[in-house]
Amino acid sequence: MKSKNYFTKIASTLFLLFALNSNANNVEITGTSVSGSNITFNISWENSWNANVAPANWDAVWVFIKYQDCNTRLWAHAGLSTVSGDHTAGSPLQVDTVTDGRGVFIRRSALGGGNIGATSITLKMTIPAGTYNYKVFGIEMVNVPQAAYDLGDGVSASTFNSISVNAASQSGGISAATIGGGGPSIPATFPVGYNSFYCMKYEISQLQYVEFLNSLTFAQQQSRITSDPTSVAGTYVVYGSYAYRNGIVIETPGNNAAIPAVFGCDATAGVVNNVNDGQSVAMSNLSWGDLAAYLDWAALRPMTELEFEKVCRGTLPRVAGEYPWGDTNINAFYSSTIENALQPTETETTVVNGRCAVAIGTSSTLYGPLKVGVFATASSGRSSAGAAYYGAMEMGGNLWERTISVANATGVAFTGNLGDGTLTPIGNANQATWPDVTTGLGTGARGGEYVSTAPYVRISDRSFAGTASGARSYTNGGRGVR
Repeated sequence: MKSKNYFTKIASTLFLLFALNSNANNVEITGTSVSGSNITFNISWENSWNANVAPANWDAVWVFIKYQDCNTRLWAHAGLSTVSGDHTAGSPLQVDTVTDGRGVFIRRSALGGGNIGATSITLKMTIPAGTYNYKVFGIEMVNVPQAAYDLGDGVSASTFNSISVNAASQSGGISAATIGGGGPSIPATFPVGYNSFYCMKYEISQLQYVEFLNSLTFAQQQSRITSDPTSVAGTYVVYGSYAYRNGIVIETPGNNAAIPAVFGCDATAGVVNNVNDGQSVAMSNLSWGDLAAYLDWAALRPMTELEFEKVCRGTLPRVAGEYPWGDTNINAFYSSTIENALQPTETETTVVNGRCAVAIGTSSTLYGPLKVGVFATASSGRSSAGAAYYGAMEMGGNLWERTISVANATGVAFTGNLGDGTLTPIGNANQATWPDVTTGLGTGARGGEYVSTAPYVRISDRSFAGTASGARSYTNGGRGVR
Protein backbone atom coordinates (compact mmCIF):
# COMPACT_ATOMS: atom_id res chain seq x y z
CA MET A 1 0.00 0.00 0.00
CA LYS A 2 1.79 3.09 -1.21
CA SER A 3 0.63 6.40 0.19
CA LYS A 4 0.42 9.06 -2.53
CA ASN A 5 -0.62 12.11 -0.65
CA TYR A 6 0.25 15.18 -2.64
CA PHE A 7 -0.78 16.79 -5.87
CA THR A 8 1.20 19.10 -8.09
CA LYS A 9 0.20 22.72 -8.61
CA ILE A 10 -3.46 23.56 -8.81
CA ALA A 11 -5.17 21.02 -11.01
CA SER A 12 -3.86 17.60 -9.95
CA THR A 13 -5.25 15.03 -7.53
CA LEU A 14 -4.36 14.11 -3.95
CA PHE A 15 -4.80 10.71 -2.35
CA LEU A 16 -4.06 10.13 1.33
CA LEU A 17 -4.79 6.88 3.15
CA PHE A 18 -4.22 6.23 6.83
CA ALA A 19 -5.36 2.60 7.06
CA LEU A 20 -4.84 2.32 10.80
CA ASN A 21 -7.57 -0.12 11.69
CA SER A 22 -10.03 -1.71 9.31
CA ASN A 23 -12.41 -2.14 12.24
CA ALA A 24 -11.84 1.21 13.84
CA ASN A 25 -11.29 4.16 11.54
CA ASN A 26 -9.72 3.60 8.10
CA VAL A 27 -9.49 7.34 7.41
CA GLU A 28 -9.26 8.17 3.71
CA ILE A 29 -8.85 11.59 2.12
CA THR A 30 -9.29 11.52 -1.65
CA GLY A 31 -10.25 13.56 -4.69
CA THR A 32 -8.53 16.78 -3.67
CA SER A 33 -8.63 19.92 -5.80
CA VAL A 34 -7.94 23.62 -5.28
CA SER A 35 -9.82 26.65 -6.59
CA GLY A 36 -8.51 30.00 -5.49
CA SER A 37 -8.04 29.84 -1.73
CA ASN A 38 -10.43 26.88 -1.32
CA ILE A 39 -9.28 23.28 -1.07
CA THR A 40 -11.87 20.52 -1.56
CA PHE A 41 -11.56 16.82 -0.79
CA ASN A 42 -13.60 13.79 0.23
CA ILE A 43 -13.15 12.27 3.68
CA SER A 44 -14.37 8.93 5.00
CA TRP A 45 -13.71 6.77 8.04
CA GLU A 46 -15.25 3.86 9.90
CA ASN A 47 -17.02 3.47 13.24
CA SER A 48 -17.64 7.14 13.90
CA TRP A 49 -19.88 8.22 16.76
CA ASN A 50 -21.57 11.16 18.45
CA ALA A 51 -23.30 10.01 21.64
CA ASN A 52 -25.34 11.63 24.40
CA VAL A 53 -24.96 8.64 26.74
CA ALA A 54 -21.81 7.88 28.70
CA PRO A 55 -19.16 8.77 27.89
CA ALA A 56 -21.22 11.38 25.98
CA ASN A 57 -18.51 12.34 23.52
CA TRP A 58 -17.65 12.04 19.84
CA ASP A 59 -14.78 11.19 17.58
CA ALA A 60 -13.34 13.61 15.03
CA VAL A 61 -10.56 13.89 12.47
CA TRP A 62 -7.99 16.65 12.99
CA VAL A 63 -7.32 17.88 9.46
CA PHE A 64 -4.40 20.14 8.58
CA ILE A 65 -2.73 21.11 5.33
CA LYS A 66 0.88 21.53 4.21
CA TYR A 67 1.78 23.37 1.02
CA GLN A 68 5.05 23.32 -0.94
CA ASP A 69 6.38 26.27 -2.90
CA CYS A 70 7.13 24.96 -6.39
CA ASN A 71 10.20 27.22 -6.61
CA THR A 72 11.89 26.64 -3.26
CA ARG A 73 10.49 23.10 -2.76
CA LEU A 74 9.98 23.95 0.92
CA TRP A 75 6.86 22.86 2.78
CA ALA A 76 4.90 25.17 5.08
CA HIS A 77 1.83 24.82 7.29
CA ALA A 78 -1.30 26.30 5.75
CA GLY A 79 -3.47 28.62 7.80
CA LEU A 80 -7.22 27.98 7.67
CA SER A 81 -9.97 30.52 8.18
CA THR A 82 -11.28 30.74 11.73
CA VAL A 83 -14.74 31.75 10.45
CA SER A 84 -17.01 28.71 10.47
CA GLY A 85 -19.03 29.97 7.50
CA ASP A 86 -15.93 29.89 5.28
CA HIS A 87 -15.91 26.07 5.36
CA THR A 88 -18.52 23.60 4.16
CA ALA A 89 -19.18 19.92 4.85
CA GLY A 90 -21.65 17.51 3.33
CA SER A 91 -24.08 15.60 5.54
CA PRO A 92 -23.56 14.07 8.10
CA LEU A 93 -20.44 16.07 8.94
CA GLN A 94 -19.57 19.52 10.23
CA VAL A 95 -16.35 21.54 10.36
CA ASP A 96 -15.27 22.94 13.73
CA THR A 97 -12.73 25.76 13.50
CA VAL A 98 -10.00 26.50 16.03
CA THR A 99 -8.84 29.91 17.17
CA ASP A 100 -5.28 29.62 15.85
CA GLY A 101 -6.36 28.46 12.37
CA ARG A 102 -3.80 25.65 12.29
CA GLY A 103 -6.38 23.06 11.22
CA VAL A 104 -10.00 22.03 11.75
CA PHE A 105 -11.89 19.21 13.43
CA ILE A 106 -14.30 17.32 11.19
CA ARG A 107 -16.98 15.33 13.01
CA ARG A 108 -20.59 14.17 13.01
CA SER A 109 -23.06 17.05 13.18
CA ALA A 110 -25.78 15.06 14.98
CA LEU A 111 -26.16 12.11 17.29
CA GLY A 112 -25.45 8.80 15.63
CA GLY A 113 -22.88 6.16 14.85
CA GLY A 114 -21.45 4.02 12.07
CA ASN A 115 -19.22 4.45 9.07
CA ILE A 116 -18.77 7.82 7.36
CA GLY A 117 -18.86 7.39 3.59
CA ALA A 118 -16.90 9.66 1.27
CA THR A 119 -18.17 13.15 2.13
CA SER A 120 -17.15 16.40 0.47
CA ILE A 121 -15.33 19.01 2.55
CA THR A 122 -14.26 22.47 1.39
CA LEU A 123 -11.85 24.52 3.51
CA LYS A 124 -10.71 28.10 2.99
CA MET A 125 -6.95 28.52 3.29
CA THR A 126 -5.14 31.70 4.30
CA ILE A 127 -1.85 31.44 2.43
CA PRO A 128 0.03 33.81 0.10
CA ALA A 129 -0.67 33.69 -3.63
CA GLY A 130 1.63 31.31 -5.46
CA THR A 131 2.02 27.98 -7.21
CA TYR A 132 2.07 25.14 -4.75
CA ASN A 133 1.89 21.42 -4.14
CA TYR A 134 -0.42 20.41 -1.30
CA LYS A 135 -0.75 17.61 1.25
CA VAL A 136 -3.83 17.08 3.39
CA PHE A 137 -3.36 15.13 6.63
CA GLY A 138 -5.94 13.57 8.94
CA ILE A 139 -5.42 12.27 12.47
CA GLU A 140 -8.30 10.62 14.30
CA MET A 141 -9.07 12.07 17.71
CA VAL A 142 -11.52 11.49 20.55
CA ASN A 143 -13.27 14.30 22.39
CA VAL A 144 -12.67 14.50 26.15
CA PRO A 145 -15.48 16.70 27.56
CA GLN A 146 -15.06 19.19 30.39
CA ALA A 147 -15.77 17.34 33.61
CA ALA A 148 -14.46 16.61 37.08
CA TYR A 149 -12.72 13.25 37.53
CA ASP A 150 -10.95 11.11 40.11
CA LEU A 151 -7.16 11.23 40.35
CA GLY A 152 -5.05 8.50 42.00
CA ASP A 153 -6.12 5.01 43.04
CA GLY A 154 -4.63 4.51 46.50
CA VAL A 155 -2.49 1.45 45.68
CA SER A 156 -0.35 2.00 42.56
CA ALA A 157 3.31 2.99 42.89
CA SER A 158 3.84 6.71 43.52
CA THR A 159 0.15 7.34 42.89
CA PHE A 160 -1.32 10.77 43.45
CA ASN A 161 -3.53 11.30 46.48
CA SER A 162 -7.09 10.17 45.89
CA ILE A 163 -8.67 13.51 45.04
CA SER A 164 -11.23 14.94 42.65
CA VAL A 165 -9.95 17.31 39.96
CA ASN A 166 -12.64 19.89 39.30
CA ALA A 167 -13.22 23.45 38.10
CA ALA A 168 -11.57 24.88 41.21
CA SER A 169 -8.50 22.73 40.55
CA GLN A 170 -8.06 24.35 37.15
CA SER A 171 -8.90 27.91 38.12
CA GLY A 172 -6.85 27.91 41.32
CA GLY A 173 -4.23 25.23 40.80
CA ILE A 174 -3.52 22.28 43.10
CA SER A 175 -1.22 22.50 46.10
CA ALA A 176 1.61 20.02 46.56
CA ALA A 177 0.03 18.77 49.79
CA THR A 178 -3.34 18.21 48.12
CA ILE A 179 -2.12 16.25 45.11
CA GLY A 180 0.74 14.36 46.75
CA GLY A 181 3.26 12.46 44.66
CA GLY A 182 6.28 14.42 45.85
CA GLY A 183 6.21 17.23 43.30
CA PRO A 184 5.66 21.00 43.57
CA SER A 185 2.34 22.76 43.61
CA ILE A 186 0.55 22.92 40.25
CA PRO A 187 -0.34 26.42 39.00
CA ALA A 188 -3.62 27.36 37.36
CA THR A 189 -1.79 27.71 34.02
CA PHE A 190 -1.08 23.95 33.89
CA PRO A 191 -3.61 21.71 32.06
CA VAL A 192 -4.96 19.49 34.86
CA GLY A 193 -7.53 17.68 32.70
CA TYR A 194 -10.73 19.38 33.83
CA ASN A 195 -11.20 21.46 30.69
CA SER A 196 -12.28 19.80 27.45
CA PHE A 197 -9.67 18.73 24.90
CA TYR A 198 -9.11 16.23 22.12
CA CYS A 199 -6.76 13.23 22.40
CA MET A 200 -5.31 11.19 19.54
CA LYS A 201 -7.24 7.94 19.38
CA TYR A 202 -4.08 5.99 18.55
CA GLU A 203 -0.38 6.17 19.13
CA ILE A 204 1.57 7.58 16.18
CA SER A 205 1.85 4.90 13.51
CA GLN A 206 4.81 4.19 11.27
CA LEU A 207 2.93 5.48 8.22
CA GLN A 208 2.16 8.74 10.02
CA TYR A 209 5.83 9.15 10.91
CA VAL A 210 6.82 8.46 7.29
CA GLU A 211 4.44 11.15 6.07
CA PHE A 212 5.96 13.52 8.63
CA LEU A 213 9.51 12.75 7.44
CA ASN A 214 8.51 13.23 3.81
CA SER A 215 7.47 16.84 4.42
CA LEU A 216 10.77 17.88 6.06
CA THR A 217 13.92 19.42 4.65
CA PHE A 218 17.13 17.41 4.42
CA ALA A 219 18.55 19.03 7.57
CA GLN A 220 15.31 18.44 9.48
CA GLN A 221 15.25 14.78 8.42
CA GLN A 222 18.77 14.31 9.78
CA SER A 223 17.54 15.09 13.30
CA ARG A 224 14.56 12.78 13.19
CA ILE A 225 16.17 9.49 12.06
CA THR A 226 19.23 7.44 13.04
CA SER A 227 20.73 7.06 9.53
CA ASP A 228 21.85 9.80 7.16
CA PRO A 229 19.27 10.75 4.50
CA THR A 230 21.93 10.14 1.80
CA SER A 231 22.12 6.42 2.69
CA VAL A 232 21.29 3.94 -0.05
CA ALA A 233 17.73 2.90 -0.80
CA GLY A 234 16.57 0.18 1.57
CA THR A 235 18.49 1.53 4.57
CA TYR A 236 16.49 1.14 7.78
CA VAL A 237 16.48 4.50 9.52
CA VAL A 238 15.05 3.80 12.98
CA TYR A 239 17.33 1.04 14.31
CA GLY A 240 19.80 0.64 11.45
CA SER A 241 18.23 -2.71 10.58
CA TYR A 242 14.77 -4.21 10.75
CA ALA A 243 14.10 -4.56 14.47
CA TYR A 244 11.24 -4.36 16.97
CA ARG A 245 8.74 -4.53 14.10
CA ASN A 246 9.84 -1.19 12.69
CA GLY A 247 10.42 -1.17 8.94
CA ILE A 248 10.85 2.49 7.95
CA VAL A 249 13.42 2.74 5.15
CA ILE A 250 14.86 5.18 2.68
CA GLU A 251 12.98 4.74 -0.60
CA THR A 252 14.92 7.40 -2.51
CA PRO A 253 18.16 8.78 -1.02
CA GLY A 254 18.59 12.49 -0.40
CA ASN A 255 21.34 14.33 -2.21
CA ASN A 256 23.91 17.09 -1.62
CA ALA A 257 22.59 17.86 1.88
CA ALA A 258 19.80 19.77 0.14
CA ILE A 259 17.39 17.38 -1.58
CA PRO A 260 15.42 15.47 1.10
CA ALA A 261 15.16 11.71 1.10
CA VAL A 262 11.87 9.93 0.44
CA PHE A 263 10.89 7.37 3.05
CA GLY A 264 8.58 4.37 3.04
CA CYS A 265 7.67 1.26 5.01
CA ASP A 266 9.37 -2.06 4.24
CA ALA A 267 8.99 -4.48 7.14
CA THR A 268 9.06 -7.39 4.67
CA ALA A 269 12.17 -6.28 2.81
CA GLY A 270 11.87 -6.10 -0.96
CA VAL A 271 9.08 -3.94 -2.35
CA VAL A 272 8.44 -0.79 -0.35
CA ASN A 273 4.93 -0.02 0.94
CA ASN A 274 3.36 -3.41 0.39
CA VAL A 275 0.26 -4.21 2.42
CA ASN A 276 2.33 -6.17 4.97
CA ASP A 277 5.06 -3.61 5.56
CA GLY A 278 3.91 -2.44 8.98
CA GLN A 279 2.39 0.92 8.13
CA SER A 280 -0.21 0.52 10.89
CA VAL A 281 2.20 -0.66 13.60
CA ALA A 282 2.82 1.86 16.39
CA MET A 283 5.94 3.99 15.89
CA SER A 284 8.66 3.08 18.38
CA ASN A 285 12.13 4.40 19.25
CA LEU A 286 10.92 7.98 19.53
CA SER A 287 13.03 10.33 21.60
CA TRP A 288 11.33 13.18 23.39
CA GLY A 289 12.71 15.45 20.65
CA ASP A 290 11.18 13.23 17.94
CA LEU A 291 7.76 13.24 19.60
CA ALA A 292 7.82 16.97 20.30
CA ALA A 293 8.78 17.67 16.67
CA TYR A 294 5.91 15.54 15.35
CA LEU A 295 3.40 17.23 17.64
CA ASP A 296 4.62 20.73 16.81
CA TRP A 297 4.53 19.88 13.07
CA ALA A 298 0.94 18.57 13.42
CA ALA A 299 -0.13 21.63 15.47
CA LEU A 300 -0.92 19.47 18.49
CA ARG A 301 0.70 19.52 21.94
CA PRO A 302 1.98 17.04 24.54
CA MET A 303 -0.40 15.46 27.04
CA THR A 304 0.04 16.04 30.78
CA GLU A 305 0.08 13.12 33.18
CA LEU A 306 -3.13 14.38 34.78
CA GLU A 307 -4.81 14.44 31.38
CA PHE A 308 -3.57 10.86 30.92
CA GLU A 309 -5.58 9.75 33.95
CA LYS A 310 -8.64 11.71 32.76
CA VAL A 311 -8.52 10.08 29.31
CA CYS A 312 -8.23 6.62 30.86
CA ARG A 313 -10.63 6.80 33.83
CA GLY A 314 -13.10 9.40 32.62
CA THR A 315 -15.80 10.34 35.10
CA LEU A 316 -16.09 6.87 36.64
CA PRO A 317 -15.17 6.33 40.30
CA ARG A 318 -11.59 5.19 40.88
CA VAL A 319 -10.91 1.47 41.24
CA ALA A 320 -7.83 0.33 43.14
CA GLY A 321 -5.25 -1.04 40.73
CA GLU A 322 -7.38 -0.53 37.62
CA TYR A 323 -6.03 -0.53 34.08
CA PRO A 324 -7.00 1.92 31.31
CA TRP A 325 -9.82 -0.38 30.13
CA GLY A 326 -11.61 0.13 33.45
CA ASP A 327 -11.04 -3.08 35.41
CA THR A 328 -8.24 -5.06 37.06
CA ASN A 329 -7.99 -7.76 34.38
CA ILE A 330 -4.84 -7.92 32.27
CA ASN A 331 -4.03 -10.48 29.60
CA ALA A 332 -0.79 -10.04 27.69
CA PHE A 333 -0.48 -10.69 23.96
CA TYR A 334 2.78 -11.17 22.12
CA SER A 335 3.39 -10.21 18.49
CA SER A 336 4.25 -13.78 17.43
CA THR A 337 0.67 -14.95 18.17
CA ILE A 338 -1.25 -12.39 16.14
CA GLU A 339 -2.95 -12.95 12.79
CA ASN A 340 -2.28 -11.00 9.57
CA ALA A 341 1.00 -9.77 11.00
CA LEU A 342 2.14 -6.29 9.88
CA GLN A 343 -1.02 -5.74 7.84
CA PRO A 344 -3.79 -3.18 8.39
CA THR A 345 -5.93 -6.14 9.52
CA GLU A 346 -3.43 -7.34 12.14
CA THR A 347 -5.47 -8.72 15.01
CA GLU A 348 -5.71 -11.19 17.89
CA THR A 349 -8.82 -13.36 17.81
CA THR A 350 -8.62 -14.69 21.38
CA VAL A 351 -11.22 -12.54 23.10
CA VAL A 352 -10.74 -11.97 26.83
CA ASN A 353 -11.06 -8.98 29.09
CA GLY A 354 -8.02 -6.83 29.71
CA ARG A 355 -6.30 -7.51 26.41
CA CYS A 356 -2.98 -5.71 26.40
CA ALA A 357 0.17 -5.70 24.26
CA VAL A 358 2.56 -6.35 27.13
CA ALA A 359 4.78 -9.42 26.96
CA ILE A 360 8.50 -10.19 26.96
CA GLY A 361 9.87 -11.53 23.69
CA THR A 362 13.11 -13.27 22.78
CA SER A 363 14.20 -11.73 19.49
CA SER A 364 14.32 -8.13 18.31
CA THR A 365 13.21 -9.28 14.86
CA LEU A 366 10.03 -10.82 16.27
CA TYR A 367 8.80 -8.77 19.19
CA GLY A 368 7.73 -5.20 19.35
CA PRO A 369 4.60 -3.04 19.47
CA LEU A 370 1.41 -4.14 17.75
CA LYS A 371 -0.76 -2.35 15.24
CA VAL A 372 -2.61 0.62 16.67
CA GLY A 373 -6.13 -0.39 17.67
CA VAL A 374 -5.17 -4.06 17.31
CA PHE A 375 -7.82 -5.48 19.66
CA ALA A 376 -10.79 -3.39 18.49
CA THR A 377 -13.47 -5.17 16.49
CA ALA A 378 -17.06 -4.39 15.57
CA SER A 379 -18.21 -6.51 18.54
CA SER A 380 -15.52 -5.84 21.16
CA GLY A 381 -16.32 -4.21 24.48
CA ARG A 382 -14.14 -1.71 26.30
CA SER A 383 -12.15 -4.30 28.27
CA SER A 384 -11.74 -6.80 25.43
CA ALA A 385 -10.62 -3.98 23.11
CA GLY A 386 -8.25 -2.52 25.70
CA ALA A 387 -9.93 0.86 25.25
CA ALA A 388 -9.80 3.85 27.59
CA TYR A 389 -13.00 5.54 28.80
CA TYR A 390 -13.39 8.05 25.95
CA GLY A 391 -12.34 5.61 23.22
CA ALA A 392 -8.57 6.15 23.00
CA MET A 393 -6.73 2.89 22.28
CA GLU A 394 -3.55 1.42 23.81
CA MET A 395 -3.31 3.93 26.63
CA GLY A 396 -1.86 0.97 28.52
CA GLY A 397 0.74 -1.36 27.04
CA ASN A 398 2.19 -1.33 23.52
CA LEU A 399 4.44 1.76 23.98
CA TRP A 400 5.09 4.27 26.75
CA GLU A 401 3.02 7.44 26.62
CA ARG A 402 5.40 10.38 27.04
CA THR A 403 3.64 12.92 29.22
CA ILE A 404 4.40 16.27 30.83
CA SER A 405 5.32 15.48 34.42
CA VAL A 406 4.32 17.33 37.57
CA ALA A 407 7.28 15.86 39.45
CA ASN A 408 9.39 18.99 39.08
CA ALA A 409 9.25 22.73 38.44
CA THR A 410 10.19 22.35 34.77
CA GLY A 411 7.16 20.14 34.14
CA VAL A 412 4.62 22.32 35.92
CA ALA A 413 5.86 25.36 33.95
CA PHE A 414 4.07 23.88 30.91
CA THR A 415 1.07 26.01 29.96
CA GLY A 416 -0.50 23.84 27.26
CA ASN A 417 0.58 26.05 24.38
CA LEU A 418 -0.06 24.43 21.02
CA GLY A 419 2.29 23.57 18.20
CA ASP A 420 2.10 25.92 15.21
CA GLY A 421 3.04 23.51 12.42
CA THR A 422 6.56 24.93 12.02
CA LEU A 423 9.90 23.44 13.14
CA THR A 424 13.36 24.93 13.53
CA PRO A 425 15.76 24.63 10.55
CA ILE A 426 17.22 21.47 12.14
CA GLY A 427 13.83 19.88 12.75
CA ASN A 428 13.15 20.60 16.42
CA ALA A 429 10.01 21.80 18.14
CA ASN A 430 10.48 25.33 19.41
CA GLN A 431 7.42 25.93 21.57
CA ALA A 432 7.73 27.99 24.73
CA THR A 433 7.08 26.01 27.95
CA TRP A 434 7.55 22.63 26.24
CA PRO A 435 10.30 20.56 27.90
CA ASP A 436 13.79 20.76 26.41
CA VAL A 437 14.01 18.65 23.26
CA THR A 438 17.49 17.37 24.16
CA THR A 439 17.20 16.45 27.84
CA GLY A 440 13.46 15.84 28.13
CA LEU A 441 13.53 17.42 31.59
CA GLY A 442 9.92 17.91 32.67
CA THR A 443 8.66 14.75 30.96
CA GLY A 444 7.96 11.24 32.15
CA ALA A 445 6.30 8.03 31.01
CA ARG A 446 2.90 6.57 31.81
CA GLY A 447 0.94 3.48 30.78
CA GLY A 448 3.65 0.85 30.40
CA GLU A 449 4.70 -0.86 27.17
CA TYR A 450 5.14 -4.27 25.58
CA VAL A 451 7.94 -5.45 27.86
CA SER A 452 6.58 -4.03 31.12
CA THR A 453 5.38 -5.91 34.13
CA ALA A 454 1.68 -5.43 34.72
CA PRO A 455 1.76 -2.80 37.51
CA TYR A 456 3.28 -0.16 35.21
CA VAL A 457 0.22 -0.37 32.96
CA ARG A 458 -2.15 0.78 35.69
CA ILE A 459 -3.86 4.14 35.20
CA SER A 460 -2.40 5.64 38.37
CA ASP A 461 1.05 4.04 38.40
CA ARG A 462 3.68 6.79 38.44
CA SER A 463 6.82 4.67 38.68
CA PHE A 464 8.38 6.55 35.74
CA ALA A 465 6.24 9.69 35.73
CA GLY A 466 9.20 11.93 36.49
CA THR A 467 11.94 9.95 34.74
CA ALA A 468 13.07 12.51 32.19
CA SER A 469 15.07 11.32 29.21
CA GLY A 470 15.97 12.71 25.83
CA ALA A 471 17.12 9.35 24.48
CA ARG A 472 15.43 7.10 21.97
CA SER A 473 14.10 3.76 23.20
CA TYR A 474 12.51 0.76 21.53
CA THR A 475 9.65 1.02 24.06
CA ASN A 476 8.88 4.74 23.56
CA GLY A 477 6.01 5.92 21.40
CA GLY A 478 3.62 8.78 21.84
CA ARG A 479 0.48 10.67 20.93
CA GLY A 480 -0.72 14.24 21.23
CA VAL A 481 -3.70 16.24 22.36
CA ARG A 482 -5.28 19.57 21.45
